[in-house]
Amino acid sequence: MAKVKLMDFERALELFEPVIGLEVHVELNTKTKMFSSAPNLFGSEPNTNLTPVCLGLPGALPVVNDQAVRCSIRLGLALGCEIAEVSGFARKNYFYPDMAKNYQISQFDDPIAHDGSVEVELASGRVVHVPIERAHMEEDAGKLNHVGGSTGRIQGAEYSLVDYNRAGVPLVEIVTRPVFGGEADTPEIAAAYVATIREMVIALGISDARMERGNLRCDANVSLRPRGNEDAGMSVLGTRTETKNVNSLRSIERAVRFEIQRQAQILADGGSITQETRHWHEDTGETSPGRPKSDADDYRYFPEPDLAPLTPSRELVEELRAGLPEHPTLRRRRLRDEWAFSALEFQDVVNAGLVGTIEATVAAGVPPQTARKWWTGEIARIANERSVAAADLITPEQLVELVALVDAGTLNDKLARQVIQGIIDGEGTAEQIVAARGLAIVSDDGPLIEAIDAALAQQPDVLEKIRDGKVQAAGAVIGAVMKAMRGQADAARVRELVLERAAQ
Repeated sequence: MAKVKLMDFERALELFEPVIGLEVHVELNTKTKMFSSAPNLFGSEPNTNLTPVCLGLPGALPVVNDQAVRCSIRLGLALGCEIAEVSGFARKNYFYPDMAKNYQISQFDDPIAHDGSVEVELASGRVVHVPIERAHMEEDAGKLNHVGGSTGRIQGAEYSLVDYNRAGVPLVEIVTRPVFGGEADTPEIAAAYVATIREMVIALGISDARMERGNLRCDANVSLRPRGNEDAGMSVLGTRTETKNVNSLRSIERAVRFEIQRQAQILADGGSITQETRHWHEDTGETSPGRPKSDADDYRYFPEPDLAPLTPSRELVEELRAGLPEHPTLRRRRLRDEWAFSALEFQDVVNAGLVGTIEATVAAGVPPQTARKWWTGEIARIANERSVAAADLITPEQLVELVALVDAGTLNDKLARQVIQGIIDGEGTAEQIVAARGLAIVSDDGPLIEAIDAALAQQPDVLEKIRDGKVQAAGAVIGAVMKAMRGQADAARVRELVLERAAQ
């Protein structure tokens, strides 16, 4: 792929105003699919979670999942939306290689929720209100597995296999109105908005929101318009591109920034922007062309004849409203203040999707900074290596037990990292791993004195240096003792013993 010419980001902002629109797809975690009794499970063998409805077989009729409707209403309320008294389903038609019936059941003219707003707080403290146009229900498509080639993408693949397990999974698509005024913060606004939606659906308990699994995906629309049109609203907008299925917060921010720089350079060179979908490439940090973007007319929407309109009662809506959790922005502010985290420390927690996990760990008795250190440090490092979520590797309860051993002096941080590895690998509890591996810190003076004597025999001048006031010379002996005892010596006690020896 040829290197794309980019304009400097600051120069792009001088010439153009960036405008974004975000489409977030949230897979609901109901037990069954949107319109059938097939299991809604992740990670099953391909093409096992199926019914005749999933496969679009003749005579198979869809039935709406009542729990998915309730989840969608709760999400709409959390987004500040109006809940429609009547909403309906439509068939969205185009060639779906991963949808057996070759159309998607979605909502078009009558979404279940509309006209809302989400408050987003940036790391700087700036608050942005992102306008919500609609949140509509639909079913997810299946998945194509591209075989051959080096990237796992369709480019260069020898053939593709279709897995229909995901076809029919309940989905809510949240569509924003154009977001103006972001300026230099525009990429961060996009990522912060998606992070807020992720926290929201987790707090609601309606989605696992695992971006790496595709439970939550973002399509980022970006357009530019020349300076001087800032007050024109939607009457003057540039041609947009839609970068599809970006699956991490960092990638969302990078993709939006890249598109701003790419489009600015094209426009400055006298070119024009093609309205199209684009693919995000994590390895290169670039987008590439997908297909020309279709308008609604091209999808040939028509009412779904096999499903009656949805008419949720006002009593049900108010019942669901009364059970809404704390808004993510308010919750973040409260926790950040309670934990005394800096803005940067808390942003790291948010980006890692660990707010709830650290909250549970703190509730179990671990100090906030200690919980943050382990979750965003060693556990996150291993999670990144294995391409899994940190919370899938270890539980807050297991970390509580580990921290207790560190606080008791049984382990130091270096040894604790080995224990974390053992817990993740299924070797048992923290105490069992310490016993099995013999990792406990040696604090008994006898073995420590022997190791100190051996180290001093190799460095006989250390004691004289300490006696001359160069106390830092003790560090060489401490290091030698720690190495000899495989990191299991109590470093503070070793220092005390060395200084006592020098005082004799």
